[in-house]
Amino acid sequence: MSEADGPLTGPVEIIGAGLVGTSIGLALGRAGIEVLLSDASADHLRTASGLGAGRPVTPDDRPQLVVVAVPPDHLGAVIASALRTSDAVVTDVGSVKSGPLAAVAGAPGVGRYVGGHPMAGSERSGPLAASAALFDGRPWAVTPHDTSDPRAVALVEALARVCGGVPVRLTPLEHDRAVARTSHLPHLLAALVAGRLADAPADHLALSGQGVRDVTRVAAGDPALYGQIVSANSEAVLALLTEVRERLDAMISAVGAADRDALEGVLREGVAGTAAIPGKHGGPTRPMRSVFVSVPDHPGELARLFADAGASEVNIEDVHIDHDPGRPVGLVELLVEEGRAEHLLASLESRGWVTHR
Repeated sequence: MSEADGPLTGPVEIIGAGLVGTSIGLALGRAGIEVLLSDASADHLRTASGLGAGRPVTPDDRPQLVVVAVPPDHLGAVIASALRTSDAVVTDVGSVKSGPLAAVAGAPGVGRYVGGHPMAGSERSGPLAASAALFDGRPWAVTPHDTSDPRAVALVEALARVCGGVPVRLTPLEHDRAVARTSHLPHLLAALVAGRLADAPADHLALSGQGVRDVTRVAAGDPALYGQIVSANSEAVLALLTEVRERLDAMISAVGAADRDALEGVLREGVAGTAAIPGKHGGPTRPMRSVFVSVPDHPGELARLFADAGASEVNIEDVHIDHDPGRPVGLVELLVEEGRAEHLLASLESRGWVTHR
């Protein structure tokens, strides 16, 4: 571990061996830090240990840091227990920060608690979905409170860096407002859109393309878990839902009146919002262009496409694959810097690829 990684030497105890807890264990193991695991599920504990995410904790272990990675409904109680039963610094990875802090406010040792939230995950859950690379390059919110020990804050920020994340310091309240806007609201809206598909006629669903898959992907997440998350952040989420309802009413009126100008005004808000999302490595957005390539559904074709794109010396910023069941050819969208798109098109066409502008 480099000096820049800070004071984290371990051992680190992780309470909760699900997707995030196991991924943290794997990332710490990658850095050579001893990890101790516990979980209410013996199956999860056995699986995470078998994957190399750590070993089961024993009564004689003395962790330097405890990471609480349990479902939202249990965060406050488990954080309080960890503060009470050890002298370690305690953090958590819950997606809401104000509630757990309120649950332990005024408790002995609360200065050793610093909230955390790695902005990484998956619609999949459980230790088998874990990866040591889950947090690489991803923001990791660190949310100290007024009485947090600065040394505890430094330790939690070191945890984020060792796991490959990028620490972003916020107050608990600002964190909750931020995730309501960037995570919780999008999930709820995706669920509403996806819900309109459940009883759709089969011939309607046969027209499904990449757009509906992109919009609804996160809706496949665990309803019980996301119900806990949104309920714990209800005030911030409700304020945003009210704003969306007002804009939805405006859209309904525009569509009902066939008012194209009003409709385009609402749609332009969406364009402005997508442009506001930070670009690569958190920097400003750059002009991008999509290059579309037809790819036969044969083994090795994607690998050949990426090899040919690499040979063109054009950096691929993002990739989307539109492939419907039964179609012999998929459409791959390669997102590249605008100024390099024509060069990539010419290079791929010279190698026999069918491209679409």
